[in-house]
Parts: sequence; structure tokens; C-alpha cells
Amino acid sequence: MVPLAPVNWDAYQADGVAALAAATDADAVEEARVRFLGRKAALPLALREVRDRETGMLLNTVRKAIEEAAAEAELRLAAAVAGRGLDFDPTEPASLHGGALPAGSLHPITQTRREIEDVFLGLGYEVIDGREVETTRYNFDALNFPDWHPARSPLASLFFDRDRLLRTETSPSQIRTMETRKPPIYMVSHGRVYRRDATDATHYPVFHQIEGLAIDRGLTLADLKGTLLHLMRALFGPQREVRFRTHYFPFTEPSMEPDVSCFLCDGKGCRVCKHSGWIEMGGSGMVDPKLFEFVGYDPEEYTGFAFGLGIERIVQLRHGVPDIRLLWHNDLRVLRQF
Repeated sequence: MVPLAPVNWDAYQADGVAALAAATDADAVEEARVRFLGRKAALPLALREVRDRETGMLLNTVRKAIEEAAAEAELRLAAAVAGRGLDFDPTEPASLHGGALPAGSLHPITQTRREIEDVFLGLGYEVIDGREVETTRYNFDALNFPDWHPARSPLASLFFDRDRLLRTETSPSQIRTMETRKPPIYMVSHGRVYRRDATDATHYPVFHQIEGLAIDRGLTLADLKGTLLHLMRALFGPQREVRFRTHYFPFTEPSMEPDVSCFLCDGKGCRVCKHSGWIEMGGSGMVDPKLFEFVGYDPEEYTGFAFGLGIERIVQLRHGVPDIRLLWHNDLRVLRQF
């Protein structure tokens, strides 16, 4: 193999960060990304040839700096939307603006949540709210989380004390519903959930989930697939397909992660789907019989399926939002686009 020419990596990093800072549109960001991070760029080629720890650390520092600059450039461009800027202070009394302020609109998360609710109401499901402050009994024990599961750690979840925490998912409302009713049950629950996630373009410590549960006689994986296929086509278009990959969740067995065929490239491969043709959507599976034992159902008589999706992720995918933090900054220049 031909040895790589020496590169001044400090200058390489500075040039890459500068090019991304100067980018004025998405094409310029992509051109800079390919130039400095693309498969044939000097940095990825050098990373493939690393043989010692020091060089690897140096090159990865350069790569991280340029990737962060690219993310910042996308965030900056997304915020610089077309249209007028704010010409009023929304915190001022309406009387200072002729008696009225410009009308607002629903937040994109609220819009998407209502669309999902409408889909399931049309299927005969019930929408149920739950508690944001939960007990470990309902958040972990009832959902079959083993004692060693990392979600039980204070490093992963937000505890008030030994027995109470901010819910990490909306599933506890399903357990509470099953405790008070007999099957059949068809329900969705939604709301904010909380985890100790590091904030980045795709993660935030507070986000919204919508979870579904169906309990009845004779339900199978085919019913789960048909339900998710109907939802994905309602959200992303009538040509969408759904596939499942095996996974592990404490409360379902078997457990699977559903993927939806990419709505931008129709499965041909693009940046959004990482050139796989598929987009990961969440978790799903058949309800573990241990959950039935917890609420007093007969697992020999009833079966069920459950699924959970992140609403912010759906908003990001549908509208091409590059950074989840844009949905939480309350920047009217962004929100006016919806």
C-alpha cells in the first residue's frame, strides 16, 4: 500500500472547522463534510492506518472537532429560516400592540402526538394519561426489569428517593390500567419521560413517548406488524413497509425493533437512513407472560403486544430537523415553519 503523505493535523482541523463555520447553505456543509470527513478524505484514510494509541487519540480528536462543527453548522442554518424575524416581544402586554399579538400555532411535537392519537382512535384504541412521578414498583418491578438492569441505576434514571422517580417510559400507565380492568384492552399512553441522557443532536434528558398495548384472546405477531404498518403509512406515506429485528426488552418476549422503509429514498439508500434503506423507530414485542401474572391475567387465555415510539424522533424524521434541541429551544423562527 502506498504510504500516506504527512499531514499537519492542527491545520487540517482548523481548515475543516473554518469551512463549516463559513458554510451558508446545506450544500456547502455537505461539501465541507465530504472534503474533510468523506471516505476518501485524508482523515478517514489515516484512521484506517493507525497502529499506535497516541496517533489514534490525535486523529479522533480532530474527527470529533470537525463533526461537532458540522452539527453546529446544521443547527445554525436550521435556525436561520426564511421569513421575518421577531419584531415584537411576546412577553409584553397585548395592549402595546394594538390590542392583539400575532396568533401562534401548535408545537410540532403536539401536532405529531395528535396525529398519532387520531390513528389509534380510528382503530378503536383508548388514549390514557399516566403519572410522571412513578414508583419503582410500577416503573421497574411490574415491567420485569431484573435487579441488575442498568435503568435501575441513579446514573441512568432520576430518583427522588429509593422508591420514587421520574418515569423513564410511559409503560407504567399500562400496568395500572391492566390492574383495574379485564381484557380486552386496546390503549395508547403518551407523555414526557425522563432519563439521564447526555444532550446531543439526537438525545435529550426529557422527551416524549407514545406506547401502545393490546390484550385480547388470540393476538399474534401478525397483529402487531399490521398495527405498526398502518401507523407508519399514516405518518410517512402509503408506500411504507415495516420489518422487525430481534432485540431484548424486559417486558416483551419475543422482543423486536421495528424499522420503516425510508420515506425519502424509498429504500434506495440516503443519509437519513444511513444508506440502509430502513429507519429504526422504537421497540415492540409480545407481552411477557410474567406481566400477566403481576396483574392477575391468565397467560394461557390471553396474549398481547406492546410497542413504544419516540415522538421527537418522528418529528425529526418527518420534517428533516437535524438537532432535537431545536424542538426545545422555543425559537419562533424555527417553530413558525410548522
